[in-house]
Formats: sequence, C-alpha cells, structure tokens
Amino acid sequence: MYANITTRGRMVVPSEVRRKLGLKEGVRVHMDVNEKTHKIILTPVTREYIRGQCGKYKGKGLLKALTVEKKCSKNI
Repeated sequence: MYANITTRGRMVVPSEVRRKLGLKEGVRVHMDVNEKTHKIILTPVTREYIRGQCGKYKGKGLLKALTVEKKCSKNI
C-alpha cells in the first residue's frame, strides 16, 4: 500500500488501513521512527496505549531534571 506526501508534508492514510485500526476523524496518532530500518511507526493514541506508557521512564531521573530545568528558566 502506498501514499503520497503533499508539498505541505501531509499524507493520507488509506481507508483500508483506517478501517483496520479503527481510525476516525480527530484520533491522535503517535509517530515514531526506527532509524535502523528507516521505517515510520504510527500508533493510535488510545486508553490502552496511554496505560502502556505508564512507568516507561520510571527511575530515569526525568522528574528531577525537569524540576531543575524549570527552576533555571524562572531565574532567567
């Protein structure tokens, strides 16, 4: 299956794919790129997708880094 990209960077997802994934107008889609294989991965943002992301970054110190960043930006 193929799709063309317009001059504005837009792409139409074929109706067959939209039906298989249950995509309707207004549904948000997460886009990821696999740099090794040069593939684009589109994932509909559903409740299940959001639940699956919970805890993904736990223990990485991201909250602390964000807090420090916000404090620094307030001082500017």
